Amino acid sequence: MHTTAPFSIPLDERLSALVQLGRVMSAVADGQAWPGHSVGLNEAEYQALDRAVCAARQFNGWFTEENVRHAFGAWGTALQDRSLRAWSATYPDLYQSRKPVRTVGAVLAGNVPLVGLHDVLCIWLSGHAARVKTSAQEPELLPHLVGTLERFAPQSAGQVLFMPDKLGPVDAVIATGSTNTARYFEHYFGHLPRVVRQTRVSVAVLDGTEEEADLQALGEDVFRYFGLGCRNVSKVFVPQDFSLDRLFEAIYPWHSIAQHNKYGNNYEYTRALWLLDGVTFLDNGFLLLKEDEGMASPVATLFFERYNDRAALDVRLSEATDTLQCIVSKRDVAFGHTQHPGLADYADGADTMAFLLALS
Repeated sequence: MHTTAPFSIPLDERLSALVQLGRVMSAVADGQAWPGHSVGLNEAEYQALDRAVCAARQFNGWFTEENVRHAFGAWGTALQDRSLRAWSATYPDLYQSRKPVRTVGAVLAGNVPLVGLHDVLCIWLSGHAARVKTSAQEPELLPHLVGTLERFAPQSAGQVLFMPDKLGPVDAVIATGSTNTARYFEHYFGHLPRVVRQTRVSVAVLDGTEEEADLQALGEDVFRYFGLGCRNVSKVFVPQDFSLDRLFEAIYPWHSIAQHNKYGNNYEYTRALWLLDGVTFLDNGFLLLKEDEGMASPVATLFFERYNDRAALDVRLSEATDTLQCIVSKRDVAFGHTQHPGLADYADGADTMAFLLALS
């Protein structure tokens, strides 16, 4: 169901609009009062976006104001002029007009704040039209951001439509969900060009030479967004002689996380269950540490596994590429950086922009 391209915003103007959006998001991330007209919004528009940040918790109890502002800050960093232009330069077809335009459906997850923004911006930047089904857990933030983008690049709101119910007719689909919902997506959208993502996890590999600052930074990878994202570390591999007390001491600054009702309930539930089942685990009052060969640990827990041969472990992890999103170590993703992905750090390793530009 393609049509003649109705969206004529030149690429350079689109990139400039994204840079301005990044400035707005950085200001909101810092909790700033309206910075003035230089931000590109009037005071009422800016305050409306800020209120949406504060209201996000009404729809999703996990979306604390701190975490939503953190997500805004990560995007403010990503949407800088140099990064945007370097990323876009790797796609020569972006500089060609999209004729005909395809209508791309985007089914978004809602596990962490703004998790679907990358897909929406890729569709918008590629020049295709988007029909977006937000998660019921995050119904307002993305529409507010697209409304903000409209201020910097008119026609944007018409290019990105948010659908309250079904997607309606689309030419292609980008869908994100669990492994179970991925099977549904494959069945329902199997006749269309598609990117279907499913559950992934992230792990950390310690070699024993980490400094205190490295282990403290690992706490950010474990606890940010309460560990609910695919980029959160859910398992750590440690050398045989590594003292787990070092890890517990380094992550202690996160101890207040147990005061969050939903996180605390998960902690207490799993602790009680493991005690009843006679499971051996370590407990520091806000995190349960269990030796386990599995990769995906429940909320408020962290699996660990000791290893002898790093080369053998590397082979094992390479064989699990389809289930891993990030590996945190001194030679992979830096400690503390999993929740600051770059524009080219695509979920599931699927190049969303290349997929969109290949649609014809």
